[in-house]
Amino acid sequence: MAHSEAFRKQRRKLLLAGVAVGGLGVAGFLKPEAQTTGHSRYFLTLQKALREKGLATPTLVIDRQRLNHNIAVIKRCMGEDFSYRIVAKSLPSVPLLQHVMAATGTRKLMLFHQPSLNQVTRALPDSDILLGKPLPVACAGRFYRQFETAPSGFKPDRQLQWLVDSPARLAEYRQLAEQRQQPMRVNLEIDIGLHRGGFASQDALVWALTIIERSPWLTFSGFMGYEPHILKAPGPTNWLRDQAMVRYQQFVDTAERTLGRSISDLTLNTGGSTTYQLYQGMAGQIPANELAAGSALVMPTDFDVSTLADHQRAAFIATPVLKLLDRTRIPGAPGLGRLQTLWNPNHARTAFIYGGYWKASPVSPPGLVNNSIYGRSTNQEMLNFAEGVPLKVGDRVFLRPHQSESVLLQFGDLAVFDGAKGEITERWPVFGRG
Repeated sequence: MAHSEAFRKQRRKLLLAGVAVGGLGVAGFLKPEAQTTGHSRYFLTLQKALREKGLATPTLVIDRQRLNHNIAVIKRCMGEDFSYRIVAKSLPSVPLLQHVMAATGTRKLMLFHQPSLNQVTRALPDSDILLGKPLPVACAGRFYRQFETAPSGFKPDRQLQWLVDSPARLAEYRQLAEQRQQPMRVNLEIDIGLHRGGFASQDALVWALTIIERSPWLTFSGFMGYEPHILKAPGPTNWLRDQAMVRYQQFVDTAERTLGRSISDLTLNTGGSTTYQLYQGMAGQIPANELAAGSALVMPTDFDVSTLADHQRAAFIATPVLKLLDRTRIPGAPGLGRLQTLWNPNHARTAFIYGGYWKASPVSPPGLVNNSIYGRSTNQEMLNFAEGVPLKVGDRVFLRPHQSESVLLQFGDLAVFDGAKGEITERWPVFGRG
């Protein structure tokens, strides 16, 4: 039965492929063109730099000049209007964070993972840290236990803000603080319209603030109002931004009435890579006083959006070609590779690369494509390309990550490319996964 089912699935896949190829004549005007240009001068230089450094395994490359360009854009857009908080999960490397912190003049970080939190507090003891998601209270307890075994100059009671999103989690954190007699700063996540969780009602907020004020161990440190999905939500972007800020202001007003004091000097965080530029010139018009961004500095493909058109692509996966075939062959289906090529000439030949199946898309040489019929592989991924592409065994192919936060952790030390010198000048270790 298992064999029959597998046969039926394979037959269905082949039939669908045949139908797709058969319809090509109807939609001939959509037929892809062969791309045969090969690597641009930029990628040829990068390939040479990798070879000279002896880097022959899959490698994550950070382009220093492009990274610095993106840093300059963020500094120019935020100016003196907002504080900048670096989203560390998108730049998961202490030397990378140090580079960005030095260039932007900020010590503010946003962390999302307890093992990374312990690593950063040891390596960057003068940082100011806001959690970017509400961690289970067990993670908070583990942080303190591990911190005690490897203390640094970092002062959690002054430099760390735990994110709390609900009355239930606040009760858990209060219990932990009381048990440990540990002062804890609490930043409240508020729902400003994106519905990613957080306090949604003013009554719940009043209750939470009252609990915090009555506790000898808890201190209210501000709000985090997440809104980066505004760009993907239905509706006009500026209208959604304005509605989110109106809702944010309502929470601020409620907090100030409840506490009987201004909270403008606390952490009032919002923004993200795709939205930070929406707030240019709006200082004083919105309640937030700091903006967060991380991925905008390295520009994975998910961040190819209009609000980041002035940013440059600064992160690439480089991996060697292990094998080349003169044409594309699909096991068990003689001639199917040729049919694929009739429709898309970029399926004509085959390369098998070192590794693969990353959250990434091939970008160089242009025209590289995955083969949906053959399938994917984390060991030796098949990529197809057109006749005439100057690609040899041992050459590198380049891909762009879709995201940075998890993909950057998969290749060991980051290779820092200095385009002015045409060299890999540094290796930057990434966070331990914990």
